[in-house]
Amino acid sequence: MNLSEIIEALHPLEKKVLLWTKGEPRSVESLYQANVIDSSQIEMVLGWLHTKQICEVLETGRERYVSLTPPGEQYAKNGLPEIRIFNRIDKSPTTIKEIQTSSEFEPDEKSSAIGALKEAGAVQIGPGGILQVKNREVLTQFTKIESLLKKLSDHKGRLHFQELTEVETLIAEQYSHKRGKSKGLVRVDEEIKRNLVPVPVPGRLVIEELIKSAHQKEAAGAPEGAKEFSLLTPDMLKDGSWRTQTPRKYNIHLRPSRITVGKKHPYKQFLDLLKSKLVGLGFMEMRGELIETEFWNNDSLFMPQFHPARDIHDVYFVKDPPYAGEIPQPYLKQVSEVHQNGWKTGSRGWRYTFDEERAKRLILRSQGTAVSARKLAGNPEIPGKYFSIARCFRYDQVDATHASDFFQIEGIVLGEKINFKTLLGLLHLFAREVARATEVKFLPAYFPFTEPSVEVHVKHPQLGWMELGGAGLFRPEVTLPLGVEVPVIAWGLGLDRMAMMALDIKDIRDLFSADLELIRSKKIAG
Repeated sequence: MNLSEIIEALHPLEKKVLLWTKGEPRSVESLYQANVIDSSQIEMVLGWLHTKQICEVLETGRERYVSLTPPGEQYAKNGLPEIRIFNRIDKSPTTIKEIQTSSEFEPDEKSSAIGALKEAGAVQIGPGGILQVKNREVLTQFTKIESLLKKLSDHKGRLHFQELTEVETLIAEQYSHKRGKSKGLVRVDEEIKRNLVPVPVPGRLVIEELIKSAHQKEAAGAPEGAKEFSLLTPDMLKDGSWRTQTPRKYNIHLRPSRITVGKKHPYKQFLDLLKSKLVGLGFMEMRGELIETEFWNNDSLFMPQFHPARDIHDVYFVKDPPYAGEIPQPYLKQVSEVHQNGWKTGSRGWRYTFDEERAKRLILRSQGTAVSARKLAGNPEIPGKYFSIARCFRYDQVDATHASDFFQIEGIVLGEKINFKTLLGLLHLFAREVARATEVKFLPAYFPFTEPSVEVHVKHPQLGWMELGGAGLFRPEVTLPLGVEVPVIAWGLGLDRMAMMALDIKDIRDLFSADLELIRSKKIAG
C-alpha cells in the first residue's frame, strides 16, 4: 500500500491520536489525561496502530503503589483492633469472653486480634481466661502498622513506594502478601509505564502527511469541526450536514465480523452422541440418584465394610440426613450373609460381622456401578443390555487427568452366552469409536466385585497412556444375592477422559472451561 492508501484506511480515532503525537514519542498516560479520544477507546486504537505497524507501544518501566483496602480504611479511621484491645486490657483486667461479647469490635476481628497480640508476646492469658499485659514494648510493631494506615489515609489512600520509609515498605510488603489482597490492610499494585512511539516508516511519514493535510484544510478555510462519516443517516440528509463532512472509504478486503450463534457445549454434544450410539446398539438406559446408600454403592458389590476405598478420605458423606430408611429385603439379608459367610454362592465371604446400620449411610455416589447393582435387583430382562451416564464424586487431587466429580459410562450385559471375550470386544469398540483412540491396551486388574477383571488404557497424543476405567465379569457374590443367575459383564469407564481424546484437549478441566473461544472452537475429533 502507498502512503495515501494507508491514510485512507485509518479510522478517524487513529488520525486523532496520530495528530496528537506530532510524530514524537508520547506517554500513554498523557494520552489518557489529554482526552483526545474517549478513554475506553484508547487501548483499542493502540492495538490498531500496532497491527498496522504505524506505532509501537513500548514499556518504559514499572512503578509500585500501595493503597488501602476497605478494612485498612476502616482501621485508619477507628484504629487498629490490636491496639484498641491492648489499651482496654491495660486499663483493667479483661476476660476473653468480655472481649468476644463486646460491641466495640467487629465479630471477625476479635479472635484474630487477640491471637496476634498473644503471638507477638504483648498479652498473655491468665487464670479464668483473664487477659493480662505481658510486654508493652512489642506493641510498637502494631503502632507502626497503624501509622502507615493513617499516612495512606492522609494521602487519599494511595502512595508511591518511593514515598515510604524502609520500615513502611517492609510493612506494606508483609501485610499485602500475608493477608492477601481481599482481606489485607493494604494492597500493592504495579503499574506499567508505556510510551506510544511512531515507527519511522511508515509511521512518521503518515503523521507528517496528516499534519500537512490539516494545515492545508485550515488555510483553505475548511469548516471548523469537519469530520468523516461512515453511515449516511436520514437526519444528515434532512439538515444537509453531510455536505460539510467527508465520506469515509471502505476496505472491502477486510473480513466481516464473526457472528457467534448459540450452540451446544462440546462436552454435551459428546454425551448426546454417546447416548445415541448406545441406544442404536440396542442398549437401554439406566438412571440413578446422585445421593446413594453405602449398601448399593459398596455392600451389594461385595466391597467389605473395612475396604480402604470406603474411608472418609475417598468418598463424600452426606451430613444431613446421615442415614436412609430401610434397605429392601431380601437383598439386605442376603448381601449381609454373603459378606459374613458367602451365603449360597460357594464363597467363604469376608468373614466379619456385617453392620446393617452402616449400610444405610448416605454418600455421594462414588461409582456408576451402584446404578448397575440397583438394575440387577430390579428384575432386568435376560438377555439384556443396559447403560448409564452417571455423575460420580470422589475425594481426589485435581490435575490434568483427575477431577473430584466426573462422568462414568456404566454398563452391563446379561445372558447365558456372555463371556470375557464379549467384554473385551465391547471395550475395544468404546475406545475406538467413542474416545477416538488409535492405540488401546488391556491390563489385568483387581476389583472386589468382578473376576476376571481388566483395565482399559488408551494413548493420548500429548499426555501418553492413561487409564479409562475397569471392567470384568460380576462375581456370583454380586449377582446371586440380587436375584440374577446368568453371567453378567460390567464396565465403568471415565467419560471425561474419553472426551479429552474425542475433543482433542489435554486438561480435564477444559471440559468445564469458561473460555468461550475454546468452547466455540472444539469439535468432536474424527
